[in-house]
Amino acid sequence: MALSHDPLWPRAGDWPPPAAARADAAILGVPAHKTSLSPTGAHATPAAVRDALRRYSPTLIGPPPIDLGHLRVVDAGDVVDPDGPDGEARVEAAVGALDAGRIIALGGDNSITSAVARGAAAHGLVTFDAHYDLRDGVSNGSPVRRLVEGGLDPRRVVQIGIADFANSVAYAQRALDLGITVIPLDEVRRRGIDDVVTEALEIAGAGVGGIHLDIDVDVCDRAVAPGCPASVPGGLAAWELRALTRGIARDPRVRSADIVEVDATADTPDGRTVRLATLCVLELLAGLALSPSEGNPE
Repeated sequence: MALSHDPLWPRAGDWPPPAAARADAAILGVPAHKTSLSPTGAHATPAAVRDALRRYSPTLIGPPPIDLGHLRVVDAGDVVDPDGPDGEARVEAAVGALDAGRIIALGGDNSITSAVARGAAAHGLVTFDAHYDLRDGVSNGSPVRRLVEGGLDPRRVVQIGIADFANSVAYAQRALDLGITVIPLDEVRRRGIDDVVTEALEIAGAGVGGIHLDIDVDVCDRAVAPGCPASVPGGLAAWELRALTRGIARDPRVRSADIVEVDATADTPDGRTVRLATLCVLELLAGLALSPSEGNPE
């Protein structure tokens, strides 16, 4: 269906051509899917998110209203064949070559997190995820373990939204033994978004280097994320994921982020999962616009 045109209602996703100046944000598609533990068509999602962006405006209501169009956003295209060791090397190199204040990777499955975080030289990690991602082997269930084994300090890892009945005792114990900070789903709701965001940034940002944010949309309730193979009933509400994303994204130490585990080919006809992932892109940009480094008040 063709979208309406109104010169006074600009659409998100209509990024201007790259300028000589350093970009505020760069979007990179990473359509990995071959090592997923669940069958997935996640490789179709970066294109679906780009299409869905135009359903939204780049406007924060405020007051005063803020036009995210003032941000210099570059779309760097997709990494070709990002799966496997050679593909991960291409992802890492592509991320490392981007000259932008914040890098937003569109997955793809959760396996991309390790390569994107390495390419961004992240020293801290925050995940929104129902799962620990500490499994053995190489898959979408192992990126956190792989990053820690690669040198990331587990004491600077915070996992938000870990769910009951979606993990094993062995991996829960592994997180505990490593010293990872886990804020389970029920605790997020008991404590509230602002308190959780504050603690996560204090821990992941404790030291030099930037923070990587991993947004695994399967942290959400299956009613709002049916296109995530591993989403379960009772997960985060859409508004909770959006609020967490904007809260973390307001910190200028967040240099990179990924949005993963959405299978655009398995979504509902109304595209609700892809649309939620798309709004996470806009929340990452909103946080950047509201960041103290952008000259905005706290």
